Amino acid sequence: MLFSLRMLLLGLQFLLAGLAGLLLGLCRPFNPDNSRLCARLYALPALCVLRLKLKAEVRSLYGQDRPCVIVANHQSNYDLYVLGRVVPPRTVSIGKKSLKWIPFFGQLYWLAGNVLIDRGNTRQAKQAMLQTTETLQRRATSIWVFPEGTRNLGKGLLPFKKGAFQMAIAAGVPIIPVCVSNYAGRLKLNSWSSGRVLIRSLPAIPTLGLTLDDLPQLMQRCQQLMSECIEQLDRQVAGA
Repeated sequence: MLFSLRMLLLGLQFLLAGLAGLLLGLCRPFNPDNSRLCARLYALPALCVLRLKLKAEVRSLYGQDRPCVIVANHQSNYDLYVLGRVVPPRTVSIGKKSLKWIPFFGQLYWLAGNVLIDRGNTRQAKQAMLQTTETLQRRATSIWVFPEGTRNLGKGLLPFKKGAFQMAIAAGVPIIPVCVSNYAGRLKLNSWSSGRVLIRSLPAIPTLGLTLDDLPQLMQRCQQLMSECIEQLDRQVAGA
C-alpha cells in the first residue's frame, strides 16, 4: 500500500517538477545554474516522499574556485533524487540524446544547458566533447559525468569510459570524484523509512600538464579511489 502511494506521489511530483523546471528554463534559457535549481526541484520533495535519510560530505565539491569535471557512480533512476541534492552551482551534465523525448524533463534538461549526445553517432559525439571543453574553459561551468556510461544497479563500479577524463585533460581542469553508498535494490519502499544513503566527494585530482598518455593511469587511479570510498561508505551504512 505504502509502495503504491509513494510511486503515485513520485510520478505526480516528477511531472510538477518538470513543469516548474521548464518554466524556469524558458525564463532564462541555457543559464548554467538552471541545472542545480532543477535538480533541487526534483530531489527535495522526492526525498521527503521516500523518507530517505541522506547524509552528504561534499566540501570538496563546493570548495572549488574554478570549473571541474565531476565523476560519480551511477546506480539507478533514483540518482536523480539522491545526487540532485548535492549538484553545485554552475554545473551541467552530459546525457543521452533520447532524454529530450521525456515530457517536460527532456525539454528542461536541454534548456538548462546540458549536453545531449548521440552515442551511436561518433562524429556528433566528438563534436559534443569539443563543446564540453569550451564549456569548461570559457563559460566557467563544471560538467557532471557518470563515467560508467550506464547504471550499475548497486553491484559495484563498472569499467570507466574515457570521455570524462579526456575532457578534463583537454581543458586542464581537476576531476572531483563523488561517491554514493550502494543503495540500488536495497531501498525499503514499502516501509515508513526507505533507508540510508551516504554521499562523499573526494579531494580534487589535478590534470594540468597531463597528456592522453597519462589517461589510463588517471582512470585507474580515479576508479580505485572511488571503489575504496564506496566500500567504506557501505560499511558505515551497514554499521549504523
